[in-house]
Amino acid sequence: MPSRRTFLLLPIALVAVTLTIQAGSQPVRATRGMVVSQSDIASQVGWRVMENGGNAIDAAVATAFAMAVTHPTAGNIGGGGFLVYRAADGRATTFDFREKAPAGAHPEMWLVDGKYDFDVHHNSHRAVGVPGTVAGLHLAWKTHGSTPWRDLVMPAVALARDGFEVSHGLARSLERMIPEFTKYPASLAQFSKNGQPYQPGDTLRQPDLARSLERIADQGPAGFYAGETALLIEKEMQANGGLITRADLAAYEAKERAPITGTYRGYEIIGMPPPSSGGIAVQTMLNILEGYDLTAAGFGSARSLHLTAEAMRRAFADRARYIGDPDFVTDIPVAELISKPYAEGLRKTISATRASKSSPDSFTWTTESPETTHFSVVDTARNAVSLTYTLEYGYGSRIVVPGGGFLLNNEMGDFNAGPGLTDERGLIGTTPNLAQPGKRMLSSMAPTIIAKDGALFMVTGTPGGRTIINTVLTTILNVIDFGMNAQEAVDAGRIHHQWLPDRLSYERNAFSPDTMQLLAAMGHTLNEAGNQGAAEVIVFNQKENVLEGGVDRRAPDGGAAGK
Repeated sequence: MPSRRTFLLLPIALVAVTLTIQAGSQPVRATRGMVVSQSDIASQVGWRVMENGGNAIDAAVATAFAMAVTHPTAGNIGGGGFLVYRAADGRATTFDFREKAPAGAHPEMWLVDGKYDFDVHHNSHRAVGVPGTVAGLHLAWKTHGSTPWRDLVMPAVALARDGFEVSHGLARSLERMIPEFTKYPASLAQFSKNGQPYQPGDTLRQPDLARSLERIADQGPAGFYAGETALLIEKEMQANGGLITRADLAAYEAKERAPITGTYRGYEIIGMPPPSSGGIAVQTMLNILEGYDLTAAGFGSARSLHLTAEAMRRAFADRARYIGDPDFVTDIPVAELISKPYAEGLRKTISATRASKSSPDSFTWTTESPETTHFSVVDTARNAVSLTYTLEYGYGSRIVVPGGGFLLNNEMGDFNAGPGLTDERGLIGTTPNLAQPGKRMLSSMAPTIIAKDGALFMVTGTPGGRTIINTVLTTILNVIDFGMNAQEAVDAGRIHHQWLPDRLSYERNAFSPDTMQLLAAMGHTLNEAGNQGAAEVIVFNQKENVLEGGVDRRAPDGGAAGK
């Protein structure tokens, strides 16, 4: 069970400096339904499904498949993720479609001649996990959908077959990737014009992907995990030292799991359970922060940022120690980690005026890419979906399956490097997240839904690797404690602390220099960083029956669609 840990506490005087939030960040508003995603095209696809009578799950399925075409950096059928669903009557559930390790996986598979090989771990065919997206979307639809499956996939087929206009953001992204794509002829053929970059305004057509999607539309999961598509995947693996076989694909199953549930200042918090660490970590941090008056401290003040960073520090330490795939790690102390008494004990280790010190003999993590994507959906009845999925790195392994037209993930890189392994990169092989056949790798994805007095209140989530957890936390604090609307909550500056390395990262120009000086004086090691995450948020104003959408402008091409 979790134990209380001791932190170094030293007194220091503190004067709070509050950053003023500028008014004028207005959310998109709708009454009948809304989709907010990193792809305006995909948001429109999802909204049209609801406009034609579909529910939030239907819209989420259609949006996800459309993003596999229009947002190839993270939208996918060759990756995996998590979906949190709350019905209008308050019932909640989750769907786990995290990738799995193939049967040939083992804890020491990243060691070459006894030494850790980063490239094999992250940049090879062996880094590809068995994809889960198609199975997960189908399971969610089979359980709660109302629109015929084929009708939800065919908009993506049309986008891939007929093409769509390349935006400035996508053109820049694809051009940056050309050196990586040159390693894989099918990737270069799919995402360039004979090796030359696409320009804004060009039409990107993906005929192989269209055929793969049409097999999924006609056959459901069998159109991906068996038959022609499975054969294409196996052939690519066998030719390049990969491990996935048709037997691995046939054995893949998505899972419906009970959500992580808790409360914060009277709001109900609904999050994703393991193998995602997001639900537990967000709830742990909220429980800790519930003991402080953040509203009085003010957004962007040294006090509120310090207390938030200390909560982050403690939740991330527990994340490394305890959480893994619950089908393999059966002793995860979930109830204890999300309990109010446990948070009270952690709170007692926090000094109001001095930063703690992360113990050097504790834990650190493998590299987890920020290139994930998230979208939020609410329908007319106020059913809600929060869905985060990924290929791991941007464009995953960068490997397009020849003849299949879709990118494969490199999600095996989220397993620890090896049993007890420590090197100059700071890697540690804690047992809960070592590779094993059929095991799902640990994730930071944190799709979250919030309710108040039995009614929907908020849907939130973000990409961003391990920063996901802390970005989701701050969107919640921004709305509940600091009174921001959905767009203000998305626009506001963000911080990140993950226990080790022992540093507090903050977005450039997000907070006043005086505040950062105060935090440094408190003992925080500061790290100025670029943009953190790309949160897509919906807040429901029950009194006015209005949905408010916040689109994260840190990432290009996002959009909210609804009426």
